[in-house]
Amino acid sequence: MPATSLRHSLRRLWALDKFSYSLRVLVALTGSMALCWTLGSMELLIPLFLGIVASALAETDDSWRGRLRALLVTLACFATAAFAVELLFPYPWLFVAALALSTFALTMLGAVGERYGTIASATLILSIYTMIGVDQRGGEVADLWREPLLLVAGAAWYGALSVLWQALFSQQPVQQALARVFRELDQYLRLKAALFEPVRELDVERRRLELAQQNGRLVAALNAAKEIILHRVGKGRANPQVSRYLKLYFLAQDIHERASSSHYPYTALAEAFFHSDVLFRCRLLLRQQGKACQALARAIELRQPFEYQRASAQARDDLEASLAYLQAQDNPQWRELLRALRALADNLGTLERLLGAASDPDTLAEEQDSTLHDRDPHSLAEVWQRLRLQLTPTALLFRHALRLAAALAAGYGVLHTIHPTQGYWILLTTVFVCQPSYGATRTKLVQRIGGTMLGLLAGWALFDLFPGALVQSLIAVAAGVVFFATRASRYTLATAAITLMVLFCFNQVGDGYGLIWPRLVDTLLGSLIAGLAVFLILPDWQGRRLPSVMASTLHSHASYLRQILQQYASGKRDDLAYRLARRNAHNADAALAACLASMRLEPGHFRREADVGFRGLALSHTLLGYLSALGAHRPGQPLELHGSLVEQAAAHLTASLESIARGLQARQAPEAPPRDEEALARELEQLPEDGDERQRLLRTELALICRQLQPLRELAARLLRPGEDARPAAA
Repeated sequence: MPATSLRHSLRRLWALDKFSYSLRVLVALTGSMALCWTLGSMELLIPLFLGIVASALAETDDSWRGRLRALLVTLACFATAAFAVELLFPYPWLFVAALALSTFALTMLGAVGERYGTIASATLILSIYTMIGVDQRGGEVADLWREPLLLVAGAAWYGALSVLWQALFSQQPVQQALARVFRELDQYLRLKAALFEPVRELDVERRRLELAQQNGRLVAALNAAKEIILHRVGKGRANPQVSRYLKLYFLAQDIHERASSSHYPYTALAEAFFHSDVLFRCRLLLRQQGKACQALARAIELRQPFEYQRASAQARDDLEASLAYLQAQDNPQWRELLRALRALADNLGTLERLLGAASDPDTLAEEQDSTLHDRDPHSLAEVWQRLRLQLTPTALLFRHALRLAAALAAGYGVLHTIHPTQGYWILLTTVFVCQPSYGATRTKLVQRIGGTMLGLLAGWALFDLFPGALVQSLIAVAAGVVFFATRASRYTLATAAITLMVLFCFNQVGDGYGLIWPRLVDTLLGSLIAGLAVFLILPDWQGRRLPSVMASTLHSHASYLRQILQQYASGKRDDLAYRLARRNAHNADAALAACLASMRLEPGHFRREADVGFRGLALSHTLLGYLSALGAHRPGQPLELHGSLVEQAAAHLTASLESIARGLQARQAPEAPPRDEEALARELEQLPEDGDERQRLLRTELALICRQLQPLRELAARLLRPGEDARPAAA
């Protein structure tokens, strides 16, 4: 029994997404420490450790071949940057010019793709590590080769471990990414269930906002999982194991579409069925399905069979019984509402079947089109096209690159003015704190200062408690591992850990105490410079971006609606065009949520329209819910729509969404609709009792979307503040 418990604990530890990352860092740092102790050359420790840190920061997910190629590119960039620092270091004016230009160029590489941006950022960090090393030895030209070679050696050592690990355990990142997707689905279903609470005066708006924000996290998880799977599939056919994970990914997409569906306004359902238990039954079933997603996530992580516990089967039966009882009442006022409840129950029933199919993904039918959209550039022409689009002062990346270059140049001037020795930590702090948005920079600034103070205080205490060199070496290694284990989730703790590692590394070759005050002062100065740069140099206030972000969201929703109607006319087909339109709509909704989250951290004057923005987020997510319901109920056989009211209504809806979006983009007041939309909604809802249920559901959802247009126009007018920022539309 204890052996079984131990195996289970080890399996759970192995499943943690940061465990393998931390283990590689532990092996790399321990190996370097052991080498330095064996050779009796502790002066090699700092550049080796810093090279390992830079290489680990440059690491991105890929197959082992892709990671090997990325490693070779990374090492070439590191070597070039390190030798450039060595050569230019004695010439301050030339050095600062090269620093600013290279910072701008490296930051702009983020336009090519996330992988290139990560390598470029790590290269910039390594160049500052080189400055620190040169500064420590007093800038002796005789050692021109030493610092770059040691830094690159440390980076190569960690990179070799990374490639080897990926060759041995290539499927582990896929498992962890999929597990995260299903955990986020669990949270989404729980928040969705909270809407089905038949309580009068329920704060539906607040719960919708929580749901929209969780949708952003779920979309991020789906995007990350897609990229990781794509790296394993490439242009060839997936092997059986990857094919199984690919099916689970498509299954998660289907569950997401159905979970995000809305079939009728929740307040109307709660008011009509206040004295019934039918909404409680829906709520219970959704919560049970959320628990099933959580169990599936654990099964994927632990590589165990997923046995779908049909605890929700009884909840499903109870929902059907409750719905049958209400239908037996034959209340004419409930007729439309009961149809919406029937569609909801059918949707939940399909969710049950999808979760049941997850027990054996190999039995799932092959996708008609299992192609994944590859966003990476595949030619120099594509690379240049992406860079060219960002080379404009209106582009967010261009502004960030310009701010960071100016901040580092200013930091270089400050360190020479105040204290040229040990002052390069100012530049390092600036690189880590200066983020693309004010809100993210403000958060990083507070965390960086707090973590540095905590790390310095802990180092000061531990120097006296553990004066032995061996123990201090172990503390340095442990602190380095903690940094990488927490840097994405607990940045304050991560900063404290890396500060501790630096203190104990420097204490191996000199006086760690002497670094405490300079490190604190440099952190404060670097944070101040980063904060001023983001505040003063082409600031990206989210309140000013809100109309364009909202416009992009409405454009994506219109494209999604267009794809859905094509599917109704041709029959359900989960091809790449449809899945891409669906994903773009959810990505745009998530981008709007992220914009508002950042906006809340900005100074009061710049977030005065936050309430309007959150109202827009609620409207956007409600609209996306109606679109998802249409997508979830796509019929297998085509419907005849040519020349029908549905076709006319769909054309009006897509044109109206595009019109509102264009007005927001151009900062023009929204145009009046060409027809009475309330009358159109009522006409859509008028269908004989014996009419086709597929047509009825389609027309009902289109009517619900139609009633969202006027609130969206009013929101657009409020965002543009007519009379101040808005211009009247051209006649």
